[in-house]
Amino acid sequence: MYELFKNLGTWLTSGANWTGPDGIAHRLAEHLQYSLLATLIAAAIGLPLGLLIGHTGKGAFVAINLSSFGRALPTVGLVVLVFLAGGLSMLPVYVALVALAVPAIVTNTYAGMTAVDPDVRDAARGQGMRGHQVLFQIELPLALPLIMTGLRLALIQVVATATIAAYVSFGGLGRYVFDGLAQRDLVQVLGGAVLVAVIAVLLDLLLSTLQRFLFRHRTA
Repeated sequence: MYELFKNLGTWLTSGANWTGPDGIAHRLAEHLQYSLLATLIAAAIGLPLGLLIGHTGKGAFVAINLSSFGRALPTVGLVVLVFLAGGLSMLPVYVALVALAVPAIVTNTYAGMTAVDPDVRDAARGQGMRGHQVLFQIELPLALPLIMTGLRLALIQVVATATIAAYVSFGGLGRYVFDGLAQRDLVQVLGGAVLVAVIAVLLDLLLSTLQRFLFRHRTA
């Protein structure tokens, strides 16, 4: 075990492993590209849906059931299914990652909206605000902390799962995991796994720090 981790340290610190199209820097950039794009697409779908459900109070069962759906979703199975239907492209990967991220965004957005004090909504309507004004000027600002938590959770889940891109012959840090398994190179497998874990933890720390900074006045 000591020898394995010693070799891992050598692998991670070797300059040769950080350069070129198969280098860590390039694979890291690919991984972040997949993750960020998938999360943005999921946000474009999940945020409006969560806001609509939370604002109108209709379709709450959708938000509740989406959470269970997200946990039960067979991500690799979905990749294979879309791959068989659509051929070799990044589409199956993005479909799977978006499907994974949407539930967290919808459920947290809905939770944030329902957490808004009904008296605040009534006071806003009593002052003559229309429905869209109540949504964007009252409900959305108050719900933002939980909405950002949903976005953060979705991004971390996507980063951890984006290794599946390598399953259908594309890049990202998963390339080290799948290539290492094929070559029986445990150092490369462990290196890929460690890099994914480190990136996920760093992104979580960055986003949680940003969230605390943005909403520090609410806990003061």
